[in-house]
Order: sequence, then C-alpha cells, then structure tokens
Amino acid sequence: MFTIRMGIPEMEEFWEELETKVDTGIATKDEIKLYKKIGKALVLLAKDPRYPGLNSHEISSLSVRYGQKVWESYLENRTPAAGRIFWTYGPGQGDITIVAIEPHPNDKSNAYKKITLSAMGEVLK
Repeated sequence: MFTIRMGIPEMEEFWEELETKVDTGIATKDEIKLYKKIGKALVLLAKDPRYPGLNSHEISSLSVRYGQKVWESYLENRTPAAGRIFWTYGPGQGDITIVAIEPHPNDKSNAYKKITLSAMGEVLK
C-alpha cells in the first residue's frame, strides 16, 4: 500500500479546493464527476500502481525533462481528452506523489511538451 501525496503547490491547492466544494455541496455536476474519478484512481494507485485499469506507464520525455521517472495513469478512457494522472515515486519509501492531472495530449508529435508538473520539494527539479 502506497501513501498518496499531492505535489505542491498546484496539485495540493487543486485537490483541497475540489474536495471543499464537494464537501460543502457547492460543486458542479462536472466537479463531482471529476472528484469521483480522481478519488477512484487514487485508491487504485495506492493499492497497486500497476493495476491493469490504470494502464500506468512511464513517459520517457517527461522523465528526461525532470530528471526522474514520471508515470502516467488513466483517470478515464475512451472519452475525448480523457484525463490522465502524472505521478512519481517518492519522496519517501512507499510514497507516490501526484504531480499533474491533465487531459490526454492530442498532439501526436511532442505530445507531452505542454505538460507542466507540480513540484514535490527536492524530488523534481
């Protein structure tokens, strides 16, 4: 079992804002739907990052850019601009840090060029 952490500051702020909206009942239908998808994916990721439905795989262009392995897992599939979770192992043993949640890049050439990852302290440069 892994501990899921949110990258700082962007991912941490995004998640806290979304969670607050859902908890207080002011979230839109789309925000509630997104919250449920992310929540389900995070539970699966914590249990087993290699869970088949997540289709987790390394994104070598991001790994090279950031100097450590960056993984992508499916938030959803078979929908236009399907959501993806980008993550890394660390900073501690048994930790997974979420560094971005983005729509799947549609551009085949340099598809991941536009992806910007949230910082997680010393782990991402």
